[in-house]
Amino acid sequence: MTAVEKIEEQLASLRIAKRSTLSEEPAYLLDIDISKPAQSESSRYVAVSCSNMSIRVYNRETLNFLREYSSRPGMLNGVRFAHACDSIVFSACSDGTVKCWDIRVATQKAVQVFSGYPSNVFISFDINCSDLIICAGTEKVEKDTFLVFWDARGITDCASATKEPLGVYSESHNDDITKICFHPIEPNLVVSGSTDGLVNVFDINKDNEDDALISTCNSDSSVSFIDWSGKDYKQVYCMTHDEGFCWWDIAQLDTEEPITLLHVLDVRDTVCIENDSLHYLVGGLYHEKADKLFLIGGTSTGNIHLISCSTEGLSLVGTLCGGHSATVRSFCWNRTDESLLTGGEDAQLLLWKPGAVERSLAKKASMKIASSVQKRVRVHNSSLKSRKK
Repeated sequence: MTAVEKIEEQLASLRIAKRSTLSEEPAYLLDIDISKPAQSESSRYVAVSCSNMSIRVYNRETLNFLREYSSRPGMLNGVRFAHACDSIVFSACSDGTVKCWDIRVATQKAVQVFSGYPSNVFISFDINCSDLIICAGTEKVEKDTFLVFWDARGITDCASATKEPLGVYSESHNDDITKICFHPIEPNLVVSGSTDGLVNVFDINKDNEDDALISTCNSDSSVSFIDWSGKDYKQVYCMTHDEGFCWWDIAQLDTEEPITLLHVLDVRDTVCIENDSLHYLVGGLYHEKADKLFLIGGTSTGNIHLISCSTEGLSLVGTLCGGHSATVRSFCWNRTDESLLTGGEDAQLLLWKPGAVERSLAKKASMKIASSVQKRVRVHNSSLKSRKK
C-alpha cells in the first residue's frame, strides 16, 4: 500500500470521538482553529467563530466549553491562535478592528486591539507564522477595498493598548476581500482572495504594493476559500461561492510551464458519489506526509465528503456520516494526531479520529436556526490577466 493509499484509508476511517453540547443560544459554527502546541505537548484549545457574533473556546480533547468572547454590536469574522503562545486568540471585527484575547485571563476584554481606518469593515484576516504581522481584508466601501497590516509584536506585554496600522495595500482587489492566508513557513508571503475573482500572492518584504504582488490568478468567480499546498507549499488553491475549484503552481511563474494545475468550474458535477450527492465545498487540507491535497465538501443533511485532488481530477475518498444534521460550515485538521474538527449549521462541534467510537450514539435532532450570516454570492467573469510575472 502506498503512502497516499494509507492516508486515504485513514481519512475514510475517521469516526466521531467527541461531540460538543449545544449551548443555550444555538449558532452556526463558521470558522475553527486549534491552538498550536508547545514542543512536547499536544494542542490544548479549540476556538470557534459563531454566527451569534461570538468566539467560543473549548478544551480540545473533551470539547468542554471554557470561554466566550464577543464584540457586539460588531460582528466577529474568523478565528486564529498565535503560533508561539497557545492561549492568545484573534478575530477580525466589522467595527474596523482586529481583537486579541488571552484565555488565561478571566476578563472578557480584549488584551489588544488593532484598529483600522474609519471606514474599514473587516471580513477576513490572518497572522503570519512568526506572529509578527497581522493582515485583515475589508468589505468594499464606495470604491475602496484594503488589505491592512499591523505589527503584532508584544501582544502580551501591553494590555488593552490599541495599535495603529503599519500600512495598506489598496490597488490589487476591487471588491470584498473574503479570505487572507499567510504562508505556513515563509512569514513574508501572503495570499488574498476576493469576490472580484482574483487570488493574489504578495511578498510583504517588498517596499510597495506593486513590487510585492508576485502573482495574480483569476478564479473567474467569487472566492470563498484559499490556502497553500504542495512540497514546501509552493502551490495555491481556491474555492468559489458557486463551488468551483482552482489550483495553481506558483513555482512555475518563472518557467514556460502553465501555472494552472487544475480548474473545475463546478465540483458538484465532477465528483461521482454513489447513493449520495455533493452540495457544496467547505475547504481543503494539504497532507504533508502523503504530499496530497484533499478537499472537504458535504450535503445539506450533514454528510461530509473527503475528496482526493490530483492534476488528473477529483475523486471521492470517503464519506463521514452520522455526525452533523445540517450543512457543515467549518473544519480544522490537526496534523499532530490526524484528527478532524467540524462545525455546522446544527450548532454542533464534532471531533473525528481514525477508528474512534462515540460513547453516546444518539444523533442530535436537526436544528433549523435562522441564519444571521448570509453569504453574498457574486460571480465575476472578468477578463483580468491571469498571470503576472
